[in-house]
Amino acid sequence: MRERRKKKKPSSTGDDSSPDNHDDPTTSIENSEEGHGLESSKSINKKRPRVDNDDAGDAVVAASEPDPTDSEGIKKNSIELTTKNIARTLYILIPSHISTKDAKKFRKDARREILKPKQKKNYNDSDYDDIEFVTQEEMPAIMKPSKKKRKKKEYPSIKELLKQKHQIEETQKEESKLQDKLNAIPEAVRDQYVALDCEMVGIGADGKKSALARVSLVDWKLNVLIDTFVQVPIRVTDFRTHVSGVEPKHLKSKNNAMAVKECRDKVAKLLKGKILVGHALTNDFKALMTSHPKEMIRDTAKYRPFQRYGNGKWRPRKLRDLVKENLKDKEGFQEGEHDSVQDAMASMELFQVVFSQWEKELESKTR
Repeated sequence: MRERRKKKKPSSTGDDSSPDNHDDPTTSIENSEEGHGLESSKSINKKRPRVDNDDAGDAVVAASEPDPTDSEGIKKNSIELTTKNIARTLYILIPSHISTKDAKKFRKDARREILKPKQKKNYNDSDYDDIEFVTQEEMPAIMKPSKKKRKKKEYPSIKELLKQKHQIEETQKEESKLQDKLNAIPEAVRDQYVALDCEMVGIGADGKKSALARVSLVDWKLNVLIDTFVQVPIRVTDFRTHVSGVEPKHLKSKNNAMAVKECRDKVAKLLKGKILVGHALTNDFKALMTSHPKEMIRDTAKYRPFQRYGNGKWRPRKLRDLVKENLKDKEGFQEGEHDSVQDAMASMELFQVVFSQWEKELESKTR
């Protein structure tokens, strides 16, 4: 290799123009060796050494020692040293929706792209010491998205607390006023009102036909007058438990369920001479196979202020929505299974809210 190297070019200082330098072959060989030695040392410094052992830090420092006057070189070499001393693993997530064959091709293409030699440099090193392919389940903890920090509890301001207190006080005042009005009603008048609600189960081939399964009746003071399950004489095809709350065990036992005729007689006796309150009472009358005088019915589903207007007609609203708008402390009402006792009480409380207005309207119509 040394024989092929070119002789050192003569310097422009004029000293190498002397005949001694040209004639002496020893001098020229030494000069060429010195020149090539200098060049080779520089090329060694420029190359990035391979690191195969734990003593890589010292090797990098020795091989890539920069010129103290070269600030850019110091910065560059310090970065290389840091990169080589710290082992890094590149985790690549394999898409979950691809097949095994496609996953294999995905790994191959990814390795080829990452380990591809850099074009303008003379080394094939990767920036990572290791590459691992993982699935979503195998992904290490360091690759999983960090959990969101819990937000600090935001405490209400004094202004908001005062506003809430004011609203509670206003609600209590309204309730106390309503209670005073109700208490002013004579006892004999209050005793005339009872509220009814029934729960039905499905019979027939498709279970769409309704049959009486439970009856509940409460008075003005929300005392329960009767609450019983009713025996169904034919096969029940749909218990509608998610709505009615009725289960097979409620109707099988004679101790729990009352006979249909006995139940109807008891209800008829309790309703005699009473003003009946309820929501959508037409369905209850069909299940009970009974009726009641029209002027003695207070159906909250047909009361105009409780209805909504749409498509040119006044339409009834759900009991749950009316309770939510007009009654306080009724959170969670009818969110799951229905309870006929709770429904009857809610109908009575709704009626009490509009009692004076409703009765005045009926008086004016009668006149």
